[in-house]
Amino acid sequence: MGLDQPMIKVSNVTFHYGKDRPAVLKDIDVTINRGQYVSIIGHNGSGKSTLARLLNGLLLPEEGTVEIQGLSTANEEEIWKIRHKVGMVFQNPDNQFVAPTVEDDLAFGLENLGVDPEKMEGRIRDALERVDMLPYRHTEPSRLSGGQKQRVAIGGMLALHPEVLVLDEATAMLDPKGRRDVLDIVKRMNEEEGITIIQITHYLEETLNSHYIYVMDQGQIVKEGTPTQLYQNPDLLRKLGLDVPFAVDLHFRLQNKGLVGEGFSLTSEGVISALWT
Repeated sequence: MGLDQPMIKVSNVTFHYGKDRPAVLKDIDVTINRGQYVSIIGHNGSGKSTLARLLNGLLLPEEGTVEIQGLSTANEEEIWKIRHKVGMVFQNPDNQFVAPTVEDDLAFGLENLGVDPEKMEGRIRDALERVDMLPYRHTEPSRLSGGQKQRVAIGGMLALHPEVLVLDEATAMLDPKGRRDVLDIVKRMNEEEGITIIQITHYLEETLNSHYIYVMDQGQIVKEGTPTQLYQNPDLLRKLGLDVPFAVDLHFRLQNKGLVGEGFSLTSEGVISALWT
Protein backbone atom coordinates (compact mmCIF):
# COMPACT_ATOMS: atom_id res chain seq x y z
CA MET A 1 0.00 0.00 0.00
CA GLY A 2 1.60 3.28 -1.11
CA LEU A 3 2.50 6.12 1.20
CA ASP A 4 1.63 8.84 -1.34
CA GLN A 5 -2.17 8.83 -1.12
CA PRO A 6 -3.50 11.51 1.29
CA MET A 7 -5.57 10.11 4.13
CA ILE A 8 -5.95 13.10 6.46
CA LYS A 9 -5.73 16.80 5.71
CA VAL A 10 -5.96 19.44 8.44
CA SER A 11 -6.01 22.96 6.99
CA ASN A 12 -5.68 26.26 8.91
CA VAL A 13 -7.42 24.85 11.99
CA THR A 14 -8.03 26.95 15.09
CA PHE A 15 -9.90 25.75 18.19
CA HIS A 16 -10.96 27.21 21.57
CA TYR A 17 -12.58 25.56 24.59
CA GLY A 18 -14.92 28.50 25.05
CA LYS A 19 -14.94 31.88 23.30
CA ASP A 20 -13.33 33.75 26.19
CA ARG A 21 -10.44 31.30 26.57
CA PRO A 22 -7.12 31.26 24.70
CA ALA A 23 -6.87 29.23 21.52
CA VAL A 24 -5.82 25.63 22.15
CA LEU A 25 -4.91 25.18 18.48
CA LYS A 26 -3.69 28.00 16.24
CA ASP A 27 -3.65 27.77 12.45
CA ILE A 28 -2.72 24.07 12.30
CA ASP A 29 -1.78 22.44 8.98
CA VAL A 30 -1.13 18.69 8.84
CA THR A 31 -1.20 16.22 5.96
CA ILE A 32 -0.97 12.49 6.69
CA ASN A 33 -0.71 10.00 3.85
CA ARG A 34 -2.24 6.55 3.64
CA GLY A 35 -0.12 3.96 5.41
CA GLN A 36 2.06 6.45 7.29
CA TYR A 37 3.08 6.04 10.92
CA VAL A 38 2.99 9.57 12.34
CA SER A 39 3.77 10.75 15.86
CA ILE A 40 2.53 14.03 17.32
CA ILE A 41 4.59 15.04 20.33
CA GLY A 42 4.58 17.86 22.85
CA HIS A 43 4.45 18.50 26.57
CA ASN A 44 1.16 18.43 28.49
CA GLY A 45 -1.10 21.25 27.36
CA SER A 46 0.53 21.67 23.96
CA GLY A 47 -2.71 20.85 22.13
CA LYS A 48 -1.85 17.43 20.76
CA SER A 49 -4.81 15.57 22.33
CA THR A 50 -7.22 18.25 21.13
CA LEU A 51 -5.85 17.76 17.62
CA ALA A 52 -6.39 14.01 17.98
CA ARG A 53 -10.06 14.52 18.83
CA LEU A 54 -10.54 16.65 15.75
CA LEU A 55 -9.45 13.79 13.51
CA ASN A 56 -12.65 11.77 13.85
CA GLY A 57 -15.10 14.52 14.63
CA LEU A 58 -15.22 14.26 18.42
CA LEU A 59 -14.42 17.98 18.25
CA LEU A 60 -15.02 20.34 15.33
CA PRO A 61 -12.71 23.20 14.31
CA GLU A 62 -13.92 26.77 14.73
CA GLU A 63 -11.78 27.85 11.79
CA GLY A 64 -10.31 25.73 9.02
CA THR A 65 -11.17 22.21 7.90
CA VAL A 66 -10.44 18.59 8.78
CA GLU A 67 -10.88 16.07 5.97
CA ILE A 68 -10.58 12.28 6.00
CA GLN A 69 -10.15 11.02 2.44
CA GLY A 70 -11.98 14.12 1.26
CA LEU A 71 -14.82 13.76 3.80
CA SER A 72 -15.26 16.85 5.98
CA THR A 73 -15.84 16.42 9.72
CA ALA A 74 -18.06 19.52 9.55
CA ASN A 75 -20.56 17.62 7.40
CA GLU A 76 -22.98 15.79 9.72
CA GLU A 77 -23.96 13.42 6.93
CA GLU A 78 -20.35 12.22 6.62
CA ILE A 79 -19.38 11.95 10.29
CA TRP A 80 -20.50 8.31 10.59
CA LYS A 81 -18.31 7.34 7.63
CA ILE A 82 -15.39 9.23 9.17
CA ARG A 83 -15.73 7.50 12.54
CA HIS A 84 -15.86 4.17 10.73
CA LYS A 85 -12.56 5.02 9.03
CA VAL A 86 -10.81 6.51 12.09
CA GLY A 87 -10.61 4.45 15.29
CA MET A 88 -9.37 5.94 18.56
CA VAL A 89 -7.70 4.42 21.61
CA PHE A 90 -7.47 6.64 24.68
CA GLN A 91 -5.19 6.89 27.70
CA ASN A 92 -7.41 4.99 30.13
CA PRO A 93 -8.74 1.75 28.59
CA ASP A 94 -11.22 1.27 31.45
CA ASN A 95 -13.24 4.16 30.01
CA GLN A 96 -13.76 2.21 26.77
CA PHE A 97 -15.14 -1.04 28.22
CA VAL A 98 -18.93 -1.43 28.30
CA ALA A 99 -19.50 -5.21 28.53
CA PRO A 100 -18.81 -8.00 31.08
CA THR A 101 -16.29 -9.94 28.97
CA VAL A 102 -13.66 -9.16 26.35
CA GLU A 103 -15.65 -10.94 23.65
CA ASP A 104 -18.89 -9.16 24.56
CA ASP A 105 -17.11 -5.82 24.49
CA LEU A 106 -15.94 -6.33 20.91
CA ALA A 107 -19.40 -7.61 19.95
CA PHE A 108 -20.98 -4.43 21.31
CA GLY A 109 -19.00 -2.28 18.90
CA LEU A 110 -19.87 -4.53 15.97
CA GLU A 111 -23.57 -4.46 16.85
CA ASN A 112 -23.51 -0.66 16.84
CA LEU A 113 -21.90 -0.81 13.41
CA GLY A 114 -24.70 -3.04 12.16
CA VAL A 115 -22.48 -6.04 11.39
CA ASP A 116 -24.31 -9.27 10.55
CA PRO A 117 -24.31 -11.50 13.70
CA GLU A 118 -23.08 -14.42 11.59
CA LYS A 119 -19.93 -12.46 10.72
CA MET A 120 -19.22 -11.22 14.25
CA GLU A 121 -17.59 -14.40 15.53
CA GLY A 122 -14.97 -14.35 12.79
CA ARG A 123 -14.21 -10.66 13.16
CA ILE A 124 -13.89 -10.93 16.95
CA ARG A 125 -11.58 -13.94 16.71
CA ASP A 126 -9.46 -12.27 14.03
CA ALA A 127 -9.13 -9.01 15.99
CA LEU A 128 -8.17 -10.75 19.24
CA GLU A 129 -5.63 -12.92 17.46
CA ARG A 130 -4.01 -9.83 15.96
CA VAL A 131 -3.45 -8.34 19.42
CA ASP A 132 -2.51 -11.69 21.04
CA MET A 133 -5.56 -11.70 23.32
CA LEU A 134 -7.70 -14.57 21.99
CA PRO A 135 -7.10 -16.76 25.10
CA TYR A 136 -8.74 -14.00 27.19
CA ARG A 137 -11.94 -13.69 25.14
CA HIS A 138 -14.17 -14.85 28.04
CA THR A 139 -12.28 -12.86 30.71
CA GLU A 140 -13.69 -9.85 32.54
CA PRO A 141 -11.79 -6.71 31.46
CA SER A 142 -11.29 -5.75 35.11
CA ARG A 143 -9.10 -8.85 35.60
CA LEU A 144 -6.63 -7.85 32.88
CA SER A 145 -3.38 -5.94 33.32
CA GLY A 146 -3.09 -2.41 31.98
CA GLY A 147 -1.19 -3.58 28.91
CA GLN A 148 -3.72 -6.33 28.23
CA LYS A 149 -6.59 -3.85 28.53
CA GLN A 150 -5.02 -1.57 25.95
CA ARG A 151 -4.46 -4.51 23.62
CA VAL A 152 -8.16 -5.37 23.93
CA ALA A 153 -9.07 -1.72 23.29
CA ILE A 154 -6.95 -1.82 20.12
CA GLY A 155 -8.55 -5.15 19.21
CA GLY A 156 -11.97 -3.56 19.60
CA MET A 157 -10.99 -0.91 17.09
CA LEU A 158 -9.48 -3.46 14.68
CA ALA A 159 -12.72 -5.47 14.69
CA LEU A 160 -14.38 -2.40 13.17
CA HIS A 161 -11.88 -2.48 10.26
CA PRO A 162 -10.60 1.12 10.50
CA GLU A 163 -8.22 2.60 7.97
CA VAL A 164 -6.67 4.91 10.57
CA LEU A 165 -5.88 4.25 14.23
CA VAL A 166 -5.29 7.22 16.56
CA LEU A 167 -3.60 6.43 19.87
CA ASP A 168 -4.08 9.33 22.28
CA GLU A 169 -1.45 8.80 25.01
CA ALA A 170 -2.46 5.13 24.87
CA THR A 171 0.67 3.92 26.69
CA ALA A 172 0.81 6.64 29.36
CA MET A 173 -0.63 4.44 32.13
CA LEU A 174 1.34 1.30 31.26
CA ASP A 175 4.51 -0.20 32.69
CA PRO A 176 7.53 -0.56 30.35
CA LYS A 177 6.59 -4.11 29.28
CA GLY A 178 2.98 -3.17 28.60
CA ARG A 179 4.18 -0.18 26.62
CA ARG A 180 6.52 -2.30 24.49
CA ASP A 181 3.80 -4.89 23.83
CA VAL A 182 1.32 -2.27 22.64
CA LEU A 183 3.88 -0.51 20.44
CA ASP A 184 5.00 -3.80 18.89
CA ILE A 185 1.40 -4.57 17.92
CA VAL A 186 0.89 -1.09 16.49
CA LYS A 187 4.09 -1.34 14.46
CA ARG A 188 3.00 -4.71 13.08
CA MET A 189 -0.42 -3.33 12.12
CA ASN A 190 1.25 -0.55 10.19
CA GLU A 191 3.89 -2.66 8.46
CA GLU A 192 1.85 -5.74 7.67
CA GLU A 193 -1.65 -4.32 7.16
CA GLY A 194 -0.98 -0.78 6.01
CA ILE A 195 -3.14 0.81 8.71
CA THR A 196 -2.35 4.51 9.07
CA ILE A 197 -1.11 5.16 12.62
CA ILE A 198 -1.29 8.50 14.43
CA GLN A 199 0.38 8.34 17.82
CA ILE A 200 -0.06 11.14 20.36
CA THR A 201 2.67 10.95 22.99
CA HIS A 202 5.18 12.81 25.11
CA TYR A 203 7.47 9.75 25.32
CA LEU A 204 9.96 10.43 22.55
CA GLU A 205 11.31 6.88 22.74
CA GLU A 206 7.97 5.81 21.27
CA THR A 207 8.45 7.88 18.12
CA LEU A 208 11.43 6.01 16.69
CA ASN A 209 9.25 3.75 14.52
CA SER A 210 7.52 6.76 12.98
CA HIS A 211 7.83 7.82 9.37
CA TYR A 212 7.20 11.44 10.37
CA ILE A 213 6.89 13.52 13.54
CA TYR A 214 5.09 16.77 14.35
CA VAL A 215 6.22 18.75 17.42
CA MET A 216 3.60 20.92 19.14
CA ASP A 217 3.99 23.76 21.61
CA GLN A 218 1.34 26.21 22.83
CA GLY A 219 -1.17 25.07 20.23
CA GLN A 220 1.14 25.36 17.25
CA ILE A 221 3.33 23.03 15.21
CA VAL A 222 6.84 24.33 15.83
CA LYS A 223 8.88 21.60 14.16
CA GLU A 224 8.32 18.63 11.89
CA GLY A 225 10.34 16.02 10.06
CA THR A 226 11.50 12.42 10.03
CA PRO A 227 13.06 11.01 13.22
CA THR A 228 16.51 11.41 11.65
CA GLN A 229 15.83 15.04 10.75
CA LEU A 230 14.21 15.92 14.06
CA TYR A 231 16.70 14.42 16.47
CA GLN A 232 19.68 16.13 14.86
CA ASN A 233 18.75 19.12 17.03
CA PRO A 234 18.13 17.72 20.53
CA ASP A 235 18.61 21.12 22.19
CA LEU A 236 15.39 22.41 20.59
CA LEU A 237 13.42 19.50 22.03
CA ARG A 238 14.91 20.04 25.49
CA LYS A 239 13.91 23.71 25.38
CA LEU A 240 10.34 22.53 24.78
CA GLY A 241 10.49 20.35 27.89
CA LEU A 242 10.85 17.07 26.01
CA ASP A 243 13.27 14.25 26.77
CA VAL A 244 15.52 13.16 23.92
CA PRO A 245 15.53 9.40 23.15
CA PHE A 246 18.24 7.61 25.15
CA ALA A 247 20.31 6.44 22.17
CA VAL A 248 20.31 9.90 20.58
CA ASP A 249 21.33 11.57 23.84
CA LEU A 250 24.07 8.99 24.46
CA HIS A 251 25.48 9.36 20.95
CA PHE A 252 25.80 13.15 21.28
CA ARG A 253 27.42 12.81 24.72
CA LEU A 254 29.97 10.37 23.33
CA GLN A 255 30.50 12.63 20.33
CA ASN A 256 31.27 15.58 22.62
CA LYS A 257 33.97 13.44 24.26
CA GLY A 258 35.44 12.51 20.90
CA LEU A 259 34.52 8.83 21.28
CA VAL A 260 32.33 8.59 18.16
CA GLY A 261 32.35 10.37 14.82
CA GLU A 262 29.89 12.70 13.13
CA GLY A 263 26.23 11.81 12.74
CA PHE A 264 24.12 10.01 15.32
CA SER A 265 22.07 6.89 15.89
CA LEU A 266 18.44 6.32 16.80
CA THR A 267 19.15 2.95 18.43
CA SER A 268 21.43 1.57 21.13
CA GLU A 269 22.75 -0.94 18.59
CA GLY A 270 23.78 1.94 16.36
CA VAL A 271 25.64 3.63 19.20
CA ILE A 272 27.53 0.42 19.99
CA SER A 273 28.41 0.04 16.32
CA ALA A 274 29.69 3.64 16.21
CA LEU A 275 31.97 2.95 19.18
CA TRP A 276 33.59 0.07 17.31
CA THR A 277 34.16 1.90 14.04
